[in-house]
Amino acid sequence: MSRSARPAPTPDTTALPPGRFGELVGIPLPVVQGPFGGGLSSVELAAAVSEGGGLGSYGAHIHTPEEITALVARLRAATDRPFAVNLWVPQEGERDELPAAALAAHVERLRPSYEELGVRPPTAEDVRAWPDFDAQLDALVAAAPPVISLVMGPPPSRLVTEVRRRGIVLVGTATTVEEAVALEEAGVDAVVASGSDAGGHRGAFLRPVRESLVGTFSLVPQVADAVSVPVVAAGGIADGRGVAAALALGADAVQVGTGFLAARESGASAVHRRVLGTPEARTTVLTRLFSGRTARGIPNGFVRDMAAHEEHVPPYPVQNALMGPLRRAAAEQGRPEYVNLWAGQAAALAQEAPSAAAYLTDLVEGAVRAAG
Repeated sequence: MSRSARPAPTPDTTALPPGRFGELVGIPLPVVQGPFGGGLSSVELAAAVSEGGGLGSYGAHIHTPEEITALVARLRAATDRPFAVNLWVPQEGERDELPAAALAAHVERLRPSYEELGVRPPTAEDVRAWPDFDAQLDALVAAAPPVISLVMGPPPSRLVTEVRRRGIVLVGTATTVEEAVALEEAGVDAVVASGSDAGGHRGAFLRPVRESLVGTFSLVPQVADAVSVPVVAAGGIADGRGVAAALALGADAVQVGTGFLAARESGASAVHRRVLGTPEARTTVLTRLFSGRTARGIPNGFVRDMAAHEEHVPPYPVQNALMGPLRRAAAEQGRPEYVNLWAGQAAALAQEAPSAAAYLTDLVEGAVRAAG
């Protein structure tokens, strides 16, 4: 058998105790794969992590209700283990329609990029074509995945009622201690403590992002002291040392995003995966340029060239719709300078993995070694 044909190593699911979160969800390992939005998630990745003993996740915030129904069915067909589906809670003012003149000005700002990549600028109809959150929520609850996770805000009360009735585990995401307390009071079963180290979009909802940038290893013990539900540490965890440290600080489990993004099963483009684990990945910045919401990623040509416009781009989902054609074309053309290279502050540790199972094995073995 050739090296490439050898089966991937599987993690020892007895090496780390499942902890309170693992027992709550029904998984043997205290490891969650971070949910990626914008097409970076894949059924293959989520299923591989769940099959390996962790909790695979899928970010579905851009999906229509019909797509969410089909997605949960595909996940169930791919694994009989628990998995999570994630949605974004809308924030105030984000769904307000922009006047035509304002939208035209934002399109004009990006016109040189559209022309360079040879794509058609989005129309007003393209910008409006965004799934309704309430309809997404209804479809997701009806599909009844084992776990529903949310970012950007607390769960609506009707969601809490329905998940309890159906036996679905509900997870919320906090960037501060106050948000964690608010989520527990709203009725979530567990809280992800997402430190400012984390890649991708920031989920602050009680205060502005700039006032909610608490590092993971400062945030986790404070949240663990403040709430009674299980706490999942997220942000800046890419190897076994980070796993062991988070558990030692009071986390019941860890959520790893960037590391799994580097696995071949993820939906990340080849140009995105290639930069992870390199010296270039040692630097990350917070930017609104790709979606209209603040997110952490590796700076590239577009981020640097457009830095002066950070405060002028429209909010999500308008900016996200305006940038969508550019991101897709850049990934297809192998142009990393236009790709949203989401990554956390431990991205240089996130070596491209041959498989999610192999990476999960490395995480578990590394955590056991680090814990002594």
